[in-house]
Amino acid sequence: MKLLVVDDDLNIQRLYKEELEEEGYEVTIAGTGKEALEIFEKGTFDIVTLDILMPDIDGISLLRKMKEQRPNIPIIMSTAYDYRDDFAVWASEAYIVKSSDLGELKKTIKKLISQ
Repeated sequence: MKLLVVDDDLNIQRLYKEELEEEGYEVTIAGTGKEALEIFEKGTFDIVTLDILMPDIDGISLLRKMKEQRPNIPIIMSTAYDYRDDFAVWASEAYIVKSSDLGELKKTIKKLISQ
């Protein structure tokens, strides 16, 4: 199971990579929107976690671009801020608020995989 984690925060990158690899996932990290698109276009992923606030391309724009290319790939929007009222995030399969406890993220990934 291959995951693409897109986040500009180095601590989040390390945390997600370490904990998700312990769960048995193969994790690729992208620190910018541009890097994420390049990796996404070249690779094959089962799930993407996508930060909303990033320095170059915001996560909602990335969500749209990724869904245009591969509409069936599950994308989890992951952010420290509450964007649930922004209809653009509704194109994603799930939305979680970042936390050092990855229980919610892990549960969401398992749920999306089993669908």
